[in-house]
Amino acid sequence: MKKLAAVLALITTSFYSFAQDVNKLISQADVEHIIKTLSADDMQGRATFTPGIEKAARFIESEYKQIGLQPLVGDEGYRQNFTMTRVTAIKTFVNINGKTIPADSVFASTSATSLNWTNNSDVQIVKLSADKNFRTEYRAYMQSGKKMLVLVDPQFTAIFKTYAERLKKGTVTSKVNDNQALVFVLGNHDDIKSFDVSYTGKKEELPLFNIAGIIPGKTKPNEFVVFSGHYDHLGILPPVQGDSIANGADDDASGTTAVIELAKYFKKLNNNARTLVFVAFTAEEIGEYGSQHFATTVDPDKVVAMFNIEMIGKASKFGENSAFITGFERSDFGTILQKNLEGTVFKFYPDPYPQQDLFYRSDNASLARVGVPAHTISTDQIDIDKYYHTVKDEFSTLDVGNIVATIRAIALSSRTIVSGQDTPKRVAKLER
Repeated sequence: MKKLAAVLALITTSFYSFAQDVNKLISQADVEHIIKTLSADDMQGRATFTPGIEKAARFIESEYKQIGLQPLVGDEGYRQNFTMTRVTAIKTFVNINGKTIPADSVFASTSATSLNWTNNSDVQIVKLSADKNFRTEYRAYMQSGKKMLVLVDPQFTAIFKTYAERLKKGTVTSKVNDNQALVFVLGNHDDIKSFDVSYTGKKEELPLFNIAGIIPGKTKPNEFVVFSGHYDHLGILPPVQGDSIANGADDDASGTTAVIELAKYFKKLNNNARTLVFVAFTAEEIGEYGSQHFATTVDPDKVVAMFNIEMIGKASKFGENSAFITGFERSDFGTILQKNLEGTVFKFYPDPYPQQDLFYRSDNASLARVGVPAHTISTDQIDIDKYYHTVKDEFSTLDVGNIVATIRAIALSSRTIVSGQDTPKRVAKLER
């Protein structure tokens, strides 16, 4: 009994030592400085392919350099460079049953530079009915490799307009397939006797870059733990009350701030058994392309866990000192994290928004597809968040205390994975 008491005392002492370290090493002032910088107006909303995202990248690089992170093996600096093809629509014309569809009720998604369909039998006519999930169906269409004329129920007018506005900036792809083309038409079109589609676009090859650095593992350097968030956002939107900059303070300057703070924390501790990778992904908002590229550069069997951090700027629906984990049921990742938080007030919950399909809507999905226990940690009340993807997602709307508490909880809850003591179960490789 005395030996058991001594062991328990040692464990308790060790835990409180960790807690003291995390409170001391992750400060609210530093968190506030970083997120203010990333979400400032001079970052211009950090849209992919803009001067704003270049400025954000340089800031993150400077933070990594100050921390003392090493570049990924094979990279000269912190940039993980790759290219994508962007096709921007010049003109899209659709006629159904002899009636021209208004331009604001049509958009195309294709890597082709021209389309000419006239009652084309190769084109599949699909109805996106009101009982479907727009995002889920859109993703399935994008992965189909087919030519489709998609008739969208008017119930989806708001999200249709959002996608149409986004695609004005171009369709981006890493796999050019001129045989695939999706043309979306908003409205009730029940009896299609004839249709004509004419489209022209401009194609260009453009550079992108993740920002990644590592702390090599001390005893298990060939096993990797990834901490990630995306640093891109939407850029400039139509003005609302004179404001047109979508600052992306919560989405996802908050997650990127967490990645930087965790890098500082673990570098100061300097006792990680496994190699820690800290990566700020680009192009999440236009298709998770940064994380998709990253997934091709690592051996997934050596990545033991991925902590993807997305929108932690406000209290969760479970209240203060709580966050949720997407795909909680897919591995024991969440169970391990919660075990490491015993003795604290913080708690992780399963994703309360299964209908939102969040597991597939952030960068964790890119590594989960190849079997990595990759999950997103968030606190956002996505079903009622009125600032999501608007110009009102600004620093002034954030609860910095919530961000700090969540970062500290991630630091504490990850420690047995970082130390090599715990290894989450692999997730089933995803088919989509």
